[in-house]
Amino acid sequence: MSNTKKALRYFAKYLKPYWKGITIVVILSLISSGAQVMAPTYLGRSVTALTTYLVDLKKGTASMNTFYSALWSMFLFYLLSQIAIFIAWMVMSKFNADSTNDMRENLFAKFQRMLVRYFDTHQDGKLLSLFTSDLDNIFNAMNNAIFEIISQGIMFVGTIIVMFTINSTLALTTIATTPFILIISVLLMKKARVYIDKQQDEIGDLNGYITEQINGEKVIITNGLRQESVDGFKVYNNKVRTALFKGQFYSGILFPLMNGLNLLNLAIVIAMGSWMIISGQISQAIGLGLIVTFVEYSQVYFQPLTQITSIYSMIQLALTGARRLATVEEQKDENEVPNGKVISGLNHGVKLENVHFGYNKDKEILHGVNISVDKGQSVALVGPTGSGKTTIMNLLNRFYDVNSGKVTFDGTDVRDIQLTSLRNNVGIVLQDSVLFTGTVADNIRYGKPNASMDEVISAAKQANIHDFIETLPDGYDTQVSDASSIFSTGQKQLMSIARTILTNPPFLILDEATSNVDTVTEEKIQKAMDTVIAGRTSFVIAHRLKTILNSNKIVVLKDGNVIEEGSHEALLKEKGFYYKLYTDQMAFD
Repeated sequence: MSNTKKALRYFAKYLKPYWKGITIVVILSLISSGAQVMAPTYLGRSVTALTTYLVDLKKGTASMNTFYSALWSMFLFYLLSQIAIFIAWMVMSKFNADSTNDMRENLFAKFQRMLVRYFDTHQDGKLLSLFTSDLDNIFNAMNNAIFEIISQGIMFVGTIIVMFTINSTLALTTIATTPFILIISVLLMKKARVYIDKQQDEIGDLNGYITEQINGEKVIITNGLRQESVDGFKVYNNKVRTALFKGQFYSGILFPLMNGLNLLNLAIVIAMGSWMIISGQISQAIGLGLIVTFVEYSQVYFQPLTQITSIYSMIQLALTGARRLATVEEQKDENEVPNGKVISGLNHGVKLENVHFGYNKDKEILHGVNISVDKGQSVALVGPTGSGKTTIMNLLNRFYDVNSGKVTFDGTDVRDIQLTSLRNNVGIVLQDSVLFTGTVADNIRYGKPNASMDEVISAAKQANIHDFIETLPDGYDTQVSDASSIFSTGQKQLMSIARTILTNPPFLILDEATSNVDTVTEEKIQKAMDTVIAGRTSFVIAHRLKTILNSNKIVVLKDGNVIEEGSHEALLKEKGFYYKLYTDQMAFD
């Protein structure tokens, strides 16, 4: 499917529910355009009536009634045209706002259904530009361009019909330059479309770079790379500038070109009308009014062409935005398994059975991994960076699906379990904790919105964060956000643990929860982890080995393979890879 067809289908999808409003706008546009097309005929009649009056004045039989009648008719038609346009504009503004609101809501809802892989492979800035740049372009076009296309299109057709009804010779003269205009317009529009499409893609890249640099501002300052950051910005910004200039140049040149051709066409119409009077094809009295009528129609005829070409860049930006949004909507959703099994708790255990997996098809990360954890037990995953520890976490919660083999809960493949049911039974404390805008209490009850205040406080106490919260100005009602948080990295982790304790999941995954904190905070987090792990089946991905000494089993990963497995004491006795990891780490602690 071509990009234009994809964009038009996207518009059709969101405008279809508002067909009543669109119908009203079309009808009102017909009335407005019809009135505007008819008005010049009465202008011509008023000029003819005035000419006749001046001739009859000498005869003493002059009357201005016909002149006034034509003049009032012209005024009423123009007034009717403006009233119809005003009402149509109000109706269209309403359904445009509603339809773009639907687009925005559906896009955000789509993000919540999509695979984690999509977010891992797209920059935040590029995703944000869909909500800002692309949807803004669509709204602007729908609020201006669509109305212009409807009203001007009707006016264009109506003007041609009325002109041929009045005088076919002058009508042909008026439209004679149209083929030439269309050829030039098509060539320029093709050029403009290429660069306007590129402009939006470049803006997405620029937004991605800006977001990345803002998030890494401390690293940039620490390493003295501010100028290098600015230089990098200039590269992306120049690409946007180049695409923007070329897109606006090719689309913008259409408007002055149309105005120039309009003036040329006006001169041709006047010359043709004058020649018809001189040659005797029409009388002088009628001819003057006819020339005035077609001078006006020449303007009206070119108005749709001029208006549509002047908003071409707006239309193309909207089509580009619609194409980009439609592409997102085509992305795969997570497989909800509507007829899958619903689980409630864990009765036996969790297993990875001969699991092969790679984020890219040509690069496998896990090579036939077999790991099991029985109900109520804790399994620690250790190994060097890149060994596959976090990848296993991604598979357990179905952020990704295995390439081959399977992950099972009580013997059931996770791909056969309803996704909502699976996630309700799995709790994760990530390495990088996130706080959401709201109160401290709101953040703790994030996974259980209906939790009572007593439950929130109990979870905070178990996570060893209650005492700190009590020191805050408003306690649990203190406003926080991830961007401007009063919590340290370790305290964020304790908040995340409190959040997990409150949801009370039967199966727990702790992803290197103590890797970014000092030893004092580590001790607090460890106590909180011991509380949350107690009695639960869990996988603990460990960076600091002393935090997993009490695990029922330690699994050692290297290069995507399980190379050792056993208790802490047993693995030390083997004096293998784990022994080396442990002794090396203890030497620095």
